[in-house]
Amino acid sequence: MTDWHSETRALHARVDGSGALPATTPVYLTSGFAAGSPYFYTRHDNPNCEELERALCALEQSAHATCVTTGMAAIATVLSLLRPGDHVVVSHLTYGCSYRYLCRLEQQVGVRVTTLDLTAKCQLPSDTALVFLETPTNPFLATVDIRALRDEVEDRCPGARIVVDNTWATPLFQRPLAHGADVSLYSATKYFSGHSDVMGGVICTNDAELDRAFREQRFYAGAILDPHSAWLLRRSLHTLPLRMCRHAEVTSRMRSFLQAQPQIARVFSPEVDGEQLVDYGGILFVELREDLCDRYEELAAALELFGTGTAMACVTSMIAQPYTGSHASLTDEEKQAMGIDRGLVRLCFGLEPPDDLVQDLSRALARIDRRNRVEVGDA
Repeated sequence: MTDWHSETRALHARVDGSGALPATTPVYLTSGFAAGSPYFYTRHDNPNCEELERALCALEQSAHATCVTTGMAAIATVLSLLRPGDHVVVSHLTYGCSYRYLCRLEQQVGVRVTTLDLTAKCQLPSDTALVFLETPTNPFLATVDIRALRDEVEDRCPGARIVVDNTWATPLFQRPLAHGADVSLYSATKYFSGHSDVMGGVICTNDAELDRAFREQRFYAGAILDPHSAWLLRRSLHTLPLRMCRHAEVTSRMRSFLQAQPQIARVFSPEVDGEQLVDYGGILFVELREDLCDRYEELAAALELFGTGTAMACVTSMIAQPYTGSHASLTDEEKQAMGIDRGLVRLCFGLEPPDDLVQDLSRALARIDRRNRVEVGDA
């Protein structure tokens, strides 16, 4: 044996784990691999990220999946394909940060952005390069017919890419690629995680050239999902079908309850057609009665089981006000154009028994209603 110093022997002490045969894939917390490894550098790839992508391909039934750090990183990676002068059509109902990012691209890169109501039949500009949408939408949970949109693209602007943010439906309830989308992307921070403890983003496609471009952008931007987050998301996917089934059951019960409440003017939920969207669960939007529109803060404070943080689509229930939350980055005029006011409330239902959620909401709604009557009476 070579007479190395003890410090050297300690530095090079390794265990050969090739025969360990673990029940689950361990976390590969290493930044680099040997020169002959197919991974070679975790900024390029990592076994945990690859395993997660394989599982997501199975759920999406897609040829390719690329994992990145967050849902917004997934959107930014896809939109990095745009070039100055490209024309982007975006749904008029879109998450505030997605819309604001497109506006930044318009200012900084020189892409052209047109907002259209894609939930209804519309005519796309003939020079459209990319169509970006959510379905169900954020907010209001309106649905977009992806196949009809594909037909419109083929007729009006062949070659345009259709990109669908499928975060809220998940691939268990909707597979955009099967209906004509070129890209299906996700904030894995939401249902894929399901526990508000890890962030991530996913880009799925059947186009090998698109996948190559996404991976190249991920590599140079340093946007790959870290191994521990990939491991956590892979673990959470094991329970995704069970959780989504429960979310759907709870949401159905809560929809019926909310529709009967006098303090609620309207309940927004998506159209489940059984073909494109086969089921739904987790999130509803409600519009408070007009005289209660300014009492969101009181409503949230009166609830015991609904958190008010930025977490959502998780095991516990949450309440939020889009006006000051998900769409806070928009101007008042932009919010008005989307139909967002202070009376719009987002309710995210966790895995609690519905009876408890009904009891909590009933008390809170009755409280703000009583307080409102007293103050109006005093006036």
